[in-house]
Amino acid sequence: MANEKVLVLDFGGQYNQLIARRVRDLSVYAEIKPYSTSLEEIRSQGYKGIIFTGGPNSVYDESSPHYTSEILSLGVPVLGICYGSQLISYMLGGEVSACEKSEYGKINVRLVKESKLFKDVPKKSVVWMSHTDYISKAPDGFSVTAESDDCPCAAMENEQKKIYAVQFHPEVTHSEYGIKMLQNFLYEVCGCSGDWVMDDFIDRTVSKLKEKIGGKRVVLGLSGGVDSSVAAALLSRAVGNQLTCVFVDQGLMRKDEGDFVEKTFTSLFDMRFVRVNCGDEFLVKLKGVTDPEQKRKIIGTEFYNVFWNKIREEADGGFFAQGTIYPDRIESGKGDAATIKTHHNQVKMPDDIKFEGVIEPLGDLFKDEVRKVGEKLGIPHELVWRQPFPGPGLGVRILGEITKEKIKILQEADAVFRDEIKKSGEEGRLSQFFAVLPDVRTVGVMGDHRTYDHLIAIRAVTTDDFMTADWARIPYDVLARVSNRLTNEVEHVNRVVYDITSKPPGTVEWE
Repeated sequence: MANEKVLVLDFGGQYNQLIARRVRDLSVYAEIKPYSTSLEEIRSQGYKGIIFTGGPNSVYDESSPHYTSEILSLGVPVLGICYGSQLISYMLGGEVSACEKSEYGKINVRLVKESKLFKDVPKKSVVWMSHTDYISKAPDGFSVTAESDDCPCAAMENEQKKIYAVQFHPEVTHSEYGIKMLQNFLYEVCGCSGDWVMDDFIDRTVSKLKEKIGGKRVVLGLSGGVDSSVAAALLSRAVGNQLTCVFVDQGLMRKDEGDFVEKTFTSLFDMRFVRVNCGDEFLVKLKGVTDPEQKRKIIGTEFYNVFWNKIREEADGGFFAQGTIYPDRIESGKGDAATIKTHHNQVKMPDDIKFEGVIEPLGDLFKDEVRKVGEKLGIPHELVWRQPFPGPGLGVRILGEITKEKIKILQEADAVFRDEIKKSGEEGRLSQFFAVLPDVRTVGVMGDHRTYDHLIAIRAVTTDDFMTADWARIPYDVLARVSNRLTNEVEHVNRVVYDITSKPPGTVEWE
């Protein structure tokens, strides 16, 4: 953990994690806590600064998230963003009114007063606005520092008390100098030195793991995904072969992926690697099942049983490790945040399995930070930058009953598609791409023969957050090569279609 840290106090804004990530990108550790966090807890943490997030509410709505005005008297610099700026005004006796004309999207703002927050920012720049209320009268002691055509108080400050507020969102890329403003708040206002560095994180974490684990054993469930892989590499560096990684291959991974994971971790890292091959058992359980939710449930339940049965064999009172990352903890409501969902990286342990404790070496990191750590630890690029892959694996990309033949067809088709995308140079701009095997057969002609065989659907999307996604505009010549290879190289495929559905109304996966 860094010595200095900034609090992102969450008032329900959609950009809470983005704000924290931007702060960390500027080499200052940030953590997110909900507005229900007590003032005593905040006071005790020694924060260098506090950022109030945006939110969808009006400060005058009694059900809206509020906070005691005492937080503005702690002597800790505060930056309010959007709703957070209006809340500061409301708390200190300013006025907030409904906009006659809402501002949304890219807006030109003009600086009207010099400010530490706007050091080296041009007098005019573009920012991202998203609000229906605005500060109509700044509190006593505050100066307006920026304005727009429809917002007379686009930014305000009380320099003496180190309280700053902006109506716009500096954390989004659409705000031209937003990152510079955040940097100014951290370094010019809060006086941060910038001690959040990935190399330091690795050294500190390894040292803490050695101290905590001592001579005991650690068992980690390794999925082959980015998070569990980086957690395994960190633990291996800390305790070597005291670490046992349990890898369950349920036969629904991509082509040769199980072998790749095993080779990577047995050749690059000092650990005990236990692979459980149970594809045939999964197929028996899935025989005749076509309903997607039932398939998911069977795959999840069987995986749980196989995994914990193997863990029972390995458990000897040491530690259990998980690849939990910071967004998992926020989303799962662990400790700080309200429960949104139980995350796949935080699994419930059966009551009869006893460990001394749970270790989450990546519990303070965002995904992009996890990838940086993975690269520094020497994990292969293709694993570090592995795309999101559903828990049930190819089980949700095979529509209808799952059979050994269908798995092989889809594995081959997916491998061809991925190979062509990699060769084309398109891979870097795509957020996710994969093949799907719908339960559809179509008439075709191959040579002089009529065929009646499988259709393959290919899917590729671009997205920033996976909450929404757009179908990717892959060049026609690339699609042509993919189609040609799929119908020529993959047995039992005679037709290829490209899914051009965005999210919404569709989802990224088909099931």
